[in-house]
Formats: sequence, C-alpha cells, structure tokens
Amino acid sequence: MNESHSIWLAGPIVEEEVEFTLFELCRATGASEEQLALWTAEGALEPQGAGPQAWRFDGPSLCRVRIAQRLTRDLEINAAGIALALDLLDEIDTLRARLRRVQKH
Repeated sequence: MNESHSIWLAGPIVEEEVEFTLFELCRATGASEEQLALWTAEGALEPQGAGPQAWRFDGPSLCRVRIAQRLTRDLEINAAGIALALDLLDEIDTLRARLRRVQKH
C-alpha cells in the first residue's frame, strides 16, 4: 500500500506593500524599540514618518531586521557596521540581478 505524506509549512508572507509600526516590527522580530531606533539612526532602516510613534516600516524591513539581528548576535557587529553590511548586501543583490539579466541575453 502506498502511503502519502503531506508536509505543511506555515509562515508569514510579507510583501513590500505591507507596513509595520515600530511596535509591530518589534513584536514580529523580537527586537527592542531601542535597537530598532539605533539601527534607524545609523541608516540601516528607513521608516516613513516623523518620529518613532509615527514610523511605518515597509515589508523588506522585516528581513533587514532579522539579518541585522543575526549579524549582531553571531558577529557582534555594532550599529554602524550593521548599516554598512546591509548596504553591501543590497549592492550584492543588485549586482547579481544585473548579472542574471546579462546572462539571459
């Protein structure tokens, strides 16, 4: 007899159009408000809004915070280093996308 096993994975799908408040992003990532404010001050995150109570973070900010947390935890990088590392990772993604486009032609 053939048995069929199904595996279901559950997880949030975050689109770029999604917005998080500071509280919601803290809750989704486990980061503190102070940590997010520090990363924002260093330019690692770019929320819309006049101040912390009005900040709105886009969907990709969720991924950036998670990467920042790993870099902080695993490599003990400070906030300025986090901003630089995230910028460099963005640049790598951009270059890879360009390379894929060139290879298709």
